[in-house]
Amino acid sequence: MVLLAYVMMEGYHKPMSTAQHFLYTPGTVPVLISMPHTATFVPDPILARFTDPAKRLPDTDWYIDRLYAFARDLGCHMLAPTYSRYVVDLNRGPDNASLYPGKFTTGICPLTMFDGAPIYREGEAPDAVEITQRIADYWQPYHHQLQSVIAELKERHGRVILFDAHSISSQLPLLFEGVLPDLNIGTADGVSAEEGVCEKLLACARRSSYSVVYNGRFKGGYITRHYGHPAQDIHVVQLELTQRNYMEEHYPFHYDTHKAARLQAVLREMLSVLIE
Repeated sequence: MVLLAYVMMEGYHKPMSTAQHFLYTPGTVPVLISMPHTATFVPDPILARFTDPAKRLPDTDWYIDRLYAFARDLGCHMLAPTYSRYVVDLNRGPDNASLYPGKFTTGICPLTMFDGAPIYREGEAPDAVEITQRIADYWQPYHHQLQSVIAELKERHGRVILFDAHSISSQLPLLFEGVLPDLNIGTADGVSAEEGVCEKLLACARRSSYSVVYNGRFKGGYITRHYGHPAQDIHVVQLELTQRNYMEEHYPFHYDTHKAARLQAVLREMLSVLIE
């Protein structure tokens, strides 16, 4: 099954079909890869209200679906939306609570980009009614599917590992100081996954040549914090990759196949550890 299919239109990617709000690829092992920020479709009525810089969707987790495509051969289940995080952010809670109180963060329907610039033209940001509707239209279907797959895998295998896959620019001063480490592993300070799972992942990551941090600036978003229940054998790990290791971090955000192949070897080993 093709996970995501895109065509380029007017500076952004648009799914060939917008009828589905997510695309799910079933697998054979109790590992589910969620990719909540990789898609780039924005409905035209919303896109028309964006500023020109926002239309480039700079905060997308670019090419994560392509980077993890190999995981299908490992038997992993895969889930991704078909629309941009600028429509609704699937890794924020429906109550719009801040993930990092006191620090800069974006909401469930982001109004600003990671550099602090506005997403919407003046006076055209969504109001409370529109935000509520977007949650119903876009957020709930994805999380309903996420819950359904987790329940199915738990019933079939007795345990589940949810791997929440993300990427981000290595330098974003409003979010963190300096340069972000290459592999940022988060388990909500150890709450969302059992210690043994974390130790194996960390050991694997540290054997690579990439820099690694555990529960640093990125401890895991709503998905990690909400779905991780180690006592019930449901374990959730978020991996935030720095984009410089597989693509160009600035527009037009080209994918680098050579860098990506090197990173994929490490990701394959990490996922294999989870499968085992």
